[in-house]
Amino acid sequence: MTVTADTNQHYDLDPEIFGEFLDPLRKYSSARYLGPDDTLEQAQQHKLRFVADRLGLRGGERLLDVGCGWGALILFMASEFDCDTLGVSPAPRQHEYIAAQAAARGLTDRVRTRVGYFEELELPARGFDAVTLLGSIVHMPDPDAVFRRARGVLRRGGTLYVSESCFRNASARRAFDERDGTRFVRSDIFGFGELRPLSELVAAAENAGFSVIAVDDLTADYRRTIDAWIANVDAAADRIEAHGPGLAATLRRYLEIANAGWGYTTKHYALTCRNAR
Repeated sequence: MTVTADTNQHYDLDPEIFGEFLDPLRKYSSARYLGPDDTLEQAQQHKLRFVADRLGLRGGERLLDVGCGWGALILFMASEFDCDTLGVSPAPRQHEYIAAQAAARGLTDRVRTRVGYFEELELPARGFDAVTLLGSIVHMPDPDAVFRRARGVLRRGGTLYVSESCFRNASARRAFDERDGTRFVRSDIFGFGELRPLSELVAAAENAGFSVIAVDDLTADYRRTIDAWIANVDAAADRIEAHGPGLAATLRRYLEIANAGWGYTTKHYALTCRNAR
C-alpha cells in the first residue's frame, strides 16, 4: 500500500518557496561539504558528483530517480553525464517545474518524469543501469517492496543508491517515534513519514537480493546543510510569508527539529547496493 496524497502537502507548495532557501538546483536533501568554506551551492554539486561516483557513472547510463523532487539529480546527471533520466514523484507541481527547467537547459531528450508512486507505476523490467532514492524512502510504508521493485527494474550489475535519515537504533525509534516534534513533522509538513534504523534498510536490501557495497555516514553534512537552509529561510522570511502567513516560522521549526537530533537520535546514511545476480 502506498502513501496517501497527504504526503504531497509539502511538495505541492509553490516552487518559488523552495527557491528562497535551497540552492539554485533546488536539491532538497543533504549536501556534501568538502571544506570549511564551501557554499551550499558548491556542496550540493559535490553531493551530486558523490552520487555519480557511488553509482559508477561513466556516461550515457539509464537512470531512474525515485522521489525526484525539483529535478536536481536528473537535470545534473543528464547534463554532466549524458544520462537518459526518468524522475518519479506523486507531486504534480514538481513535474511542471522540471519540464520547464529541462526545456530551458536543452535537456528534454534526456530528462523525463512521470507522476505517480514508484510501487505502482509500470516500468520496464531490467530497464535501468542505476536507481536513486534520495530522502524518499521515508515516505514509503513498505521498504521491502521498494527494494524488491528497485531490483526488478535494474539490469544485472546495476547499482542502487539510497540516502536517508534514520533513527540511530531501534531503541531510539521506540523512544522518539511519538514525540511532539515527530508528530508535528508528520501532520504539519509531510503527512506520512517513517524514519527507520539503518539496520532495517540494510535488511530490506539484502532480502531483495542486493549486495551492499558501501555505507557512508553523511550526518555532519546534513547538519551543515540544514544550518544553511535555516539561514536562507531567515533571510527570505518576508518573501516566504507572502506565500502564506506563518509559513516561514513553520518551515524554520521543521528544520530546527530535523537538526536537533543529529548524532543523538538520528543519523543520515548513504547506502549503495549492487544487483549482482
